[in-house]
Amino acid sequence: MENKLCEILERGKVVIVLLVVQAALAGVIVFYKLAVVEGMSMRVLIAYRFIFATACVTPLAFVFERESKASLTWKVLFLGVLSGLFGGALGPNLFIASLSLTSSTYATAMSNLVPIATFIFAVVLRMERVGMKTLGGQGKLVGTLLSIGGAMILTFYKGKEIVVWSTNINLIKRHGSTKHAAAADQVLGSLLALGSCVAFAIWYIIQAKMSEVYPFTYSASALFCITASLQATLYTIITERNWSAWKLGWNLRLLSAVFTGVIGTGLTVVLMSWCLRLRGPLFVSIFNPLTLVYVAIVGSLIFNEKLSIGSILGSVIIVVGVYVVLWGKAKEKKTPTQLAAPAERPAEPETLNVVIQDTDQNCDPRKAILS
Repeated sequence: MENKLCEILERGKVVIVLLVVQAALAGVIVFYKLAVVEGMSMRVLIAYRFIFATACVTPLAFVFERESKASLTWKVLFLGVLSGLFGGALGPNLFIASLSLTSSTYATAMSNLVPIATFIFAVVLRMERVGMKTLGGQGKLVGTLLSIGGAMILTFYKGKEIVVWSTNINLIKRHGSTKHAAAADQVLGSLLALGSCVAFAIWYIIQAKMSEVYPFTYSASALFCITASLQATLYTIITERNWSAWKLGWNLRLLSAVFTGVIGTGLTVVLMSWCLRLRGPLFVSIFNPLTLVYVAIVGSLIFNEKLSIGSILGSVIIVVGVYVVLWGKAKEKKTPTQLAAPAERPAEPETLNVVIQDTDQNCDPRKAILS
């Protein structure tokens, strides 16, 4: 009974943490929008985002894990470089490139394919089981499709506007609406948006693998931020010829860089790494569409954007989809082969000792298995 209660509390903690993570990521999108209307280069902002994240997470790794036996092997370093490439330099830059060729609505809708891509990769790599003959497997699949469908409705279908509240605040009113190129290449923009989804899905998989071979949350997050900042900065230096674009002052540019770096990256990467270690990549990625719900609420509060039937209906479907996935994950019977590939689990006697110790301290045998 006590172990079951601990498992329920552990599961509830992960859900709450992921809700906070998606709220922070919604804040990143809001600051992206504010930075664009201020004329800041998005490539520069992405580089600064990971630079500030590195400055935030690295000291935490030194303070909390300096006495841990964290051995930085070549395999761990290679995973860190790949993580920084797909989740730092490649994913965000492909997304903003697709924005310039299509539209923000289309690119945002395409980003909702991340959970589907993550699910496919996880199944191929045997990190998740489909289990279509079980209620748990059917729940995961139906919940994933519901979340994606709700996100698409929220993005594409507007319907009649509904006035729930009005703050009469519009922080970007004086700047007007953002414009896209008249001769945008829709095909290329679609491929770039799809590439961004694939990059973020691969990042989820890499981070989950990283937690298996390098179970040090702060150190792994710091390694990701360092490699991402190096690669994103190098890419921006090559592509951004205007050096004045790097200038920061006591203005919205600095605030955007600090928030997206410290909160939107440093905090979220640490929390997501912890959740990935406990629940796997599919469980974490399924919360992605909730970002649209937060953005819709914040947009109505500070950008004076009107809520519509489509936004409310889509938000409800997204929440239902997430609940169905959570129900499916709770129904399926957890086994070590579902959490990690057999080849990744060492069989030495010391592993048994670690499992017993972690089970006693944390009331969660799954955490011990992944460590």
